[in-house]
Amino acid sequence: MKILTSAQIHELDKYTIEHEPIASIDLMERAARVLTEAIASEYGTAMPVVVFAGPGNNGGDALAVARMLAQRGYGVRAYLFNIHAHLSADCAANRERLAEVGGVELTEVTTDFDAPKLDEHTLVIDGLFGSGINKPLGGGFASLVRYINAQPGTVVSIDMPSGLMPEDNSGNTGKSIVCADLTLTLHQRKLAMLFADTQRFTGRVRVLGIGLSEEYDGAAASPYSMVEETEVRRLIKPRADFVNKGTMGHALLMAGSYGMAGAAVLAARACLRSGAGKVSVHTARRNNDIMQISVPEAVVHPDSDDVRVFDAVDTEQYDALGVGPGLGTNEDTALALIGTLQRLRCNAVIDADAINILGSHPAWIRQITGGVVFTPHPREFDRLIGTACSSDYERLARAVEFAQAHDSYVLLKGHYSALCMPDGTVTFNTTGNSGMATAGSGDVLTGIITALLARGYSRHDAALVGMYLHGLAGDIAAAGKGKESLVAGDIIHCLPAAFRRLSD
Repeated sequence: MKILTSAQIHELDKYTIEHEPIASIDLMERAARVLTEAIASEYGTAMPVVVFAGPGNNGGDALAVARMLAQRGYGVRAYLFNIHAHLSADCAANRERLAEVGGVELTEVTTDFDAPKLDEHTLVIDGLFGSGINKPLGGGFASLVRYINAQPGTVVSIDMPSGLMPEDNSGNTGKSIVCADLTLTLHQRKLAMLFADTQRFTGRVRVLGIGLSEEYDGAAASPYSMVEETEVRRLIKPRADFVNKGTMGHALLMAGSYGMAGAAVLAARACLRSGAGKVSVHTARRNNDIMQISVPEAVVHPDSDDVRVFDAVDTEQYDALGVGPGLGTNEDTALALIGTLQRLRCNAVIDADAINILGSHPAWIRQITGGVVFTPHPREFDRLIGTACSSDYERLARAVEFAQAHDSYVLLKGHYSALCMPDGTVTFNTTGNSGMATAGSGDVLTGIITALLARGYSRHDAALVGMYLHGLAGDIAAAGKGKESLVAGDIIHCLPAAFRRLSD
């Protein structure tokens, strides 16, 4: 599912109007009916409604919704902000249509504004600005937004919370963005809705289809997309009847300093549950007994050092390497890491402390000889590139640049994990939940992707399938245990069910 930019969505609207064909005011009416139906499904007629409409087409949507809610029996007051004495044609048309509906109190604000009381029982419809803005709100509109945010009413934003730009909010002012409880966005999620640092403005998001042109949508090019289950199903490799452990891939994990054996255990269990024929674990010597007891299916290669990983490993005999979980960052371990990566003879997943080590030795990154999938969380990525990103949008852009510069895959972990690829494209994940924000969850992901690489999946397919499986297993676990009680081991336990779902 492609994610179009706001400019492309504007062109999509225009194309739909020209080729359906349909008048723009009728397309607005269609959108308003869908919006009204969604609002009515969430909130009853007992709630008084206050509509704030801007002078553009988002305001036209809001005025049409105000009219339709009034016709359904809601008590509606509408405020149209026309401070520059200029409305879009469709907004002006909907002002006239609303004025003809009895029982609606319409106030057109041109200079002074007497703000209405918005108590906890009030439903506020934010239709000031949609996805067309490209700079922070200022002046009276910024003051209005701050007023709305200070009130206890329930806020529903049409398409975008007013003040939130649809893509890059790096230079935006948070105090001048509506904090919605629910955002009813049209056609598709906008890019900004996939970032953690802007989620507080959107609240819960519902995507509403309004019948825009499938022809244009299909032909439009975008570097951004959201993965769908049908896509992942096509990538799953069937397990042939006559395979053996030697043909199902040999995975090596370098993980676990003393005291962090759990990270190695989780990664190894996940790797085995993800179909690797054989899993070897190189870990601190004192972890030997823990590993042998906790993961008897794995082969343990104790390091020569008791408490850390000190020895570099020759990867010639392995099909994939996963390195980083619980590894530690002391200098001896760092040397063991680069010694291994300089002689890398297979694809690798680089995670956690391995990323932190490379961030401290940036010149080493270009010495890696194999194909790599990096799996950082936001802070780890910032360490990797040596700078603190100011926003999630900037971090995504830097991750794309990094993937291109190093011919690597960068999987930025989060609620919508973003797989950034060497060709400059990005695929966002659609599985997973907040219960997975727990220690060890990333170690499980490392084990999954390492297993898929060992199985013979390409880096692209292993990373894409791996992130989807990881989230899907987490969703299955949360359905049974709830989000609050979910631990990393539950994700591993639910991997078989996730595989079955994608293979049925």
